[in-house]
Parts: sequence; structure tokens; C-alpha cells
Amino acid sequence: MIAQLVGAGALIQLLFGIDYWIAVLIVGVMMTIYVLFGGMTATSWVQIIKAVLLMIGTLIIAVLVLAKFNFNLLYMFSEMKTVTSHGGDYLNPGLKYTDPMDTISLMLALVLGTAGLPHILMRFFTVKDAKTARSSVVTATWIVGIFYVLTIFLGFGAAAFVGNEIITEANPAGNMAAPLLAKALGGDFLMSFVSAVAFATILAVVAGLVLSGASAFAHDIYGQIIKKGQVSDRQQMLAARYASLGVSVFSILLALFAQTMNVAFLVSLAFCVAASANLPVILYTIYWKRFNTTGALSAMAFGLISALILVSMSPNVFSPVEGAAIFVGEPLFPLTNPAIISVPLGFIGGYVGTVLSKTTDMKRYAEVKVKANTGFRE
Repeated sequence: MIAQLVGAGALIQLLFGIDYWIAVLIVGVMMTIYVLFGGMTATSWVQIIKAVLLMIGTLIIAVLVLAKFNFNLLYMFSEMKTVTSHGGDYLNPGLKYTDPMDTISLMLALVLGTAGLPHILMRFFTVKDAKTARSSVVTATWIVGIFYVLTIFLGFGAAAFVGNEIITEANPAGNMAAPLLAKALGGDFLMSFVSAVAFATILAVVAGLVLSGASAFAHDIYGQIIKKGQVSDRQQMLAARYASLGVSVFSILLALFAQTMNVAFLVSLAFCVAASANLPVILYTIYWKRFNTTGALSAMAFGLISALILVSMSPNVFSPVEGAAIFVGEPLFPLTNPAIISVPLGFIGGYVGTVLSKTTDMKRYAEVKVKANTGFRE
């Protein structure tokens, strides 16, 4: 949520020239109203339209960038060795992440975290059966894969035709590279289109996140823990709406203090938490018959707490260079993304919690197995 609001605030600030905190408040209020009155149907339609427009916009920019290099990939890579102050090192690994373990850790977070993000998992409730869910995953994987390949052209184009100074001047964290590249290649019209797509993307993601958080609170915390299952549909709906307001307000307050943070870094941390706390529970639930509630709780606790503690001691929080991180000082943990440690800890926590617990429930495993293969939900 914070990553999306920071990106939206920077975008609105760039387009309208207003203060960052006002931009965040505007976006936050808009998304809250959208979720409260639109619900899952509106969110799903925005996701669909956004995906189509995002691919179109990215493809257009990629083609324009490639056209600048005469549609010659070898020539493009050759030219990129001279357009930045880094020279030939710009194309080599180790420019941003000097530690190979840091790169591996980041890749683990991005690859494994996707399977544990709540607003992505929630999409499976919008399909009619298990067969449709599987086919939609294959389609989505191809679309996402193609999109990530196209981002190479966006990065090269921003470095070659916009430049580091202009990007950091517009936003110190570098979050406005894509809209500025669109303006450099296609003028105000293309920049407006890309900005609109970016805003729709942000709106769709935050709406999905608010919905997933609100539904979890209304059904699991309020309905099952507080009310012990004795709750009406109307009560759950009211709880979900209050939770939506709470999640939105809390996220807005945190985003106000994250202006100088890069959106990509914030997203990578979210992926790390998802991979560490959610993925072990999902995989154990599907593939391990003995896995139980104690194991699920310990897996989430181990993964979540370890990820948060390691991040709080990482170079993203502590840096000897003033202004490079939140606090000035030497980091106690060397990696910027702790997934390489926190993800295994999540799996270890789930295993230890299950083995030490004497509770076994094969009926629950069989129930999940049937639902996973048939799509039957009752």
C-alpha cells in the first residue's frame, strides 16, 4: 500500500505541481471512496482495463525506444555503454547490488513473493472453477513475463533519452522515469497516456489490497475470533467497511513519511514479507498432510518477524552516508533484501511448529485437496 501511494503521490505532484502530502491525501481519499462504493466488481474491471492499457503503453514506448536504435538490439546494447557516466559497467551486474548474495536474495523475494501476495491470491475468487483458474494463471504468467522483458527498453530509454539529472530532479527517488521517458519520446500526449495508465494501475492495486485486508479482518478476525462465528452478513459488511477506512488511513499516514523512498525498493520488501510469511503456509497446506494450525501460526510468525527485524537492520534503514537511508549509522545486516534468510526461516518455523504440536487433522488436508483440484468451495 505504501509503495503504491508513494508512486501515486509522486505522479500527481509531477503532473499538477502540488505538494507531495496533498497528492497522497487526494489519492488516498479517492481509493477509499472507490473501494467502499465499488467493491470487488469495480476493482476487477479496473484490473482488466488497466492490464490492457499497461501492455499497450509499455509496448508503444518499447517500440519507440527501439526505433531510436534503428531496431537493432546489438546496436542498442553497444550504445548503452556510452550514454551514462558508468560507461560499460552500466550493462554489468554489480552496479547497484555489489554483493551477489543481495541479488540472489532480491530475486528470491520477487519470484516467490508473487505467490503469496494477498491481492493476487484474491483474484482466484473471481473465476468460476479450477480449470479457469489454471488457464488464467498461464495467461497471466505470459503477460507478466513479456511486460518484464519490455521494461529493459524502458530502463535503457530513460537512461539514454531522459538522463539521471532530470529524473532525480523530478523525483529524488527516481519514481518518475517512465512518464518522463514517455514525454521525451511522444510529447505531452504520450506522457498523459502513461500517467493515466500508471494512476489506473495504482488505483487497481490499492483497491485490491484494501479489499483483501478488509475481508480478512471482517471474516477472520471479527467474524471468527471476536464473534466466534456468530456474526451476520450485515455485521461482516460493516466490519469490512470500517476496516477499509482503517487500512486506508494507516497507509496514508505511513506514505507521508516515505516520499524519498524508491517505489521498487518498497515493492521488493512487500514481496519479501509475502514470500517469508505467506508462501510457506500455502505450500505446506497443499502438500503436507500433517501440517496444522500451530504450524501455520509459527510459519507466519517466523517469516514475518525475521523479515521485519532484518530489514530494520539493513542498509535501507541505516547508512553511514547522510540522506542515503532513514538513519545514519552502520547497518547490522548487510543485505538490502533479507529473503534469502527469512524465507527459509518461514519454512523452518512451519515445520518445527507442526512437529512439536500433537494436533493432526487429516480431514482438513483432504478438504483442501478436493477444493484445490475441483474448485468446490462448500
